[in-house]
Amino acid sequence: MRPLPHRPRTARGLIGALLTALATVAALVAAAPAVQADTLICDQFGSTTIQGRYVVQNNRWGTSAPQCVTATDTGFRLTQADGSVPTNGAPKSYPSVFNGCHYTNCSPGTNLPARLSGISGAPSSISYGYVGDAVYNASYDIWLDPTPKTDGVSQTEIMIWFNKVGPVQPIGSQVGTTTVGGRSWQVWTGSNGTNDVISFVAPSAIPSWSFDVMDFVRETVRRGMAQNSWYLTSVQAGFEPWQNGAGLAVNSFSSAVNLGDPGDPGNPGDPATACKVTYATNVWSGGFTADVTVTNTGSAPVDPWKLAFTLPSGQRITNAWNAGVTPSTGAVTATPLAHNARIAPGSGQTFGFQGTYSGSFSRPAGFSLNGTACS
Repeated sequence: MRPLPHRPRTARGLIGALLTALATVAALVAAAPAVQADTLICDQFGSTTIQGRYVVQNNRWGTSAPQCVTATDTGFRLTQADGSVPTNGAPKSYPSVFNGCHYTNCSPGTNLPARLSGISGAPSSISYGYVGDAVYNASYDIWLDPTPKTDGVSQTEIMIWFNKVGPVQPIGSQVGTTTVGGRSWQVWTGSNGTNDVISFVAPSAIPSWSFDVMDFVRETVRRGMAQNSWYLTSVQAGFEPWQNGAGLAVNSFSSAVNLGDPGDPGNPGDPATACKVTYATNVWSGGFTADVTVTNTGSAPVDPWKLAFTLPSGQRITNAWNAGVTPSTGAVTATPLAHNARIAPGSGQTFGFQGTYSGSFSRPAGFSLNGTACS
């Protein structure tokens, strides 16, 4: 059988094939998840957001030597960590990634602070990258306070030491051993003069682990260093370096806080939550104020409350009253102060803020109270 003769493609056929190929590539690019470019942070207390829900912070508080972290799409790495401090004192810094509120810097969409008695679980996962030419610990911090605190230092700090390298030890003294999350730990307790500290020290390095934060919280309550009426204010994963530290990394981090009856893990949220928001503004050229009232129209108290909304493009908050509102642009979350953390059924709480804007002024498109959309 004679082979069929080859038919050369016409210019129109070639262009059509090229357009089809380009359309396929465009569809694949559109379907691919967005990857966040790495962000270098060298400011002493500089921070950025990753995954749209966690905050990476440099947090160089114990030294004047340069330190930089590079925030990645899933965590961060310590890219510069100059200098050293005595190993019998405080570390140089605490570069970390967190969910919750740290000195009024709240991660986007977080439902922290949350009352311990209203948390059914707090699953978390962490993967660390270690180095051998530094003195440091790998510390996962859990902060508890009697109030829904979003600024300053909470009263009790839980430290989980995943690893330690060099002659360093936790605050206070060892008071025994225990088993939490199926692992054995040394238990240390003490005070740094500002807050109480309970430390759980692994006998050998743990490179990665998935666990429930509430297991450590319950052990802390059992030991009398917190109460179920207190609040979980933040969870943080990072490092405390005393000497050097470049190359240390949090390869990945995840944290969730499930609200509901701890006796009913299948209940993921606040029962009977419903809400209404009024947003009254005073606008002038380039500036505005907003008075926001959130009313609990449900059948159960909301305690504590968090109101999430997105500022229109070009708007920036410069100050706020009766609530903490963070960050200053984009998707923001308002969290209460100690005196207005509870909203009874049929009642409301009011807070306000001042800001600037460019272009035309508009209002947020919607609001949600503890994850429930408001009318």
